Amino acid sequence: MIKKFQSITGNVFPTLLTIAVIIAVWMSVTGMELVPAFMLPSPGAVLSAFVKNFGYMAKESVYTLQEAVYGLLSGIVLAFILATLMDKFSFAYKAFYPLLVISQTIPTIAIAPLLVLWMGYGMAPRITLVIITTFFPIAIGLLDGYRSVDNDSVNLLRSMGATKVQIYRHVKFPGAVPGFFSGLRIASSYAVIGALIAEWLGGNNGLGVYMTRVKKAYSFDKMFAVIIFICIVSLALMALVRLIEKLSMPYKTIED
Repeated sequence: MIKKFQSITGNVFPTLLTIAVIIAVWMSVTGMELVPAFMLPSPGAVLSAFVKNFGYMAKESVYTLQEAVYGLLSGIVLAFILATLMDKFSFAYKAFYPLLVISQTIPTIAIAPLLVLWMGYGMAPRITLVIITTFFPIAIGLLDGYRSVDNDSVNLLRSMGATKVQIYRHVKFPGAVPGFFSGLRIASSYAVIGALIAEWLGGNNGLGVYMTRVKKAYSFDKMFAVIIFICIVSLALMALVRLIEKLSMPYKTIED
């Protein structure tokens, strides 16, 4: 127990120390008025705005989280289909892999207005943008996991008369689980960002819409508060993914 506590404090302390130094510098800069208050509000002003607007931000975050989760789940399904097809058929790999790479070179800020134009101002364009930003790392993680499986194990199952489905079920998919979660951890951090970008460019609800409103009002204390709130939401989503990973692979030591 003591060793575990020491390990946790050893991992957390450097982060807390860094945050404390940043806040101290921030307080010094605002306290000496090196930067105008309307451009850089003090930590106290940001904390006050965070507390006062927490309820409203929590209400708006429901829409953003719905878009992020729905898009992430849809991205997982799409990634499974594409990764399995690319692993099984060389033609599918040659056909889809370049398109996957090209899809990641398109700026999301550029495609979001088109999605809004095509799909309207509802949740559909936001979820679509989240899918576009999340399925790539999951698909690549799965594909790499499939291809890292020991060929001797696959050949052994084939010699025993196993079907293709059985090979994927008993060998390939279990071997690809670590790669899947590696991609999922990255995708979970992209999901909220994708939803926010879509909300910036069209919509009536969500944290992204709230950010545009406070920006237009030049309420930078509220802007900093919502940024902190978004960081907390993103970290909570990533922590949930990490928990699912630990429960799915209790045999694997996962560093926090």
